[in-house]
Amino acid sequence: MVPTYFRRCSGIECFNGHRGFALSSRSGLCAQGVTGTSPVDGNRFLANLKDDFRRGALAQRDALTPEARADAATAIAARTLPLELPPGTIVAGYSPINSELDPFPLMRAFARKGATLALPVIIARDHALIFRAWEPDEGLVRGPLGIFQPSSDADEVDPDIVLVPLAAFDRAGHRIGYGRGYYDRTLQNLRAVKKVTVIGLAFAVQEIETVPRLPHDEQLDCVLTERELIDLRSL
Repeated sequence: MVPTYFRRCSGIECFNGHRGFALSSRSGLCAQGVTGTSPVDGNRFLANLKDDFRRGALAQRDALTPEARADAATAIAARTLPLELPPGTIVAGYSPINSELDPFPLMRAFARKGATLALPVIIARDHALIFRAWEPDEGLVRGPLGIFQPSSDADEVDPDIVLVPLAAFDRAGHRIGYGRGYYDRTLQNLRAVKKVTVIGLAFAVQEIETVPRLPHDEQLDCVLTERELIDLRSL
């Protein structure tokens, strides 16, 4: 169940008193209904709203016990997913930080089915990520933000399936990240050169009803939680 303080209201007021946004189930909250504002002001309004939702969803995630988080990762890894894995398929995950859902059990399940694994590498602030090949028994090095990543000796690859961490999501496949835009830039670049399936990994408690969407935000193809797979590829 979506926490009550995240629920979409009548279209003129949300839980923290902001007024005037327009609603669309497929496109998320948009700035065009914010009365008397320019597009820049509308985007700033939505960015502030995203900050509110981010804090609330992360509080829900942080409140989960370590046992609950481990059980969720195991349940997700055991799920049969409607994904084709032809020879040479590259699946990119991520190194979990803080209370993020651990993708490594799912990544190992993909590897057992023949997929090549990869992890993201931060090049610089405000730049897209790159991905480097990684085997589950290989060590990792600490990257610029303290996140573990493959060494520079590992081959750079372009994944076919990308597992994406997030702070919050809605059932239309919109995602709230951590506000730095790394994945939005990265997914835009990947989608410009190849077909990529993007799967958001989350705990069910991170769901909100409608994510405020900014022009640069990239949409998820699927959302996978310990309870269900939300598959948006046919919509």
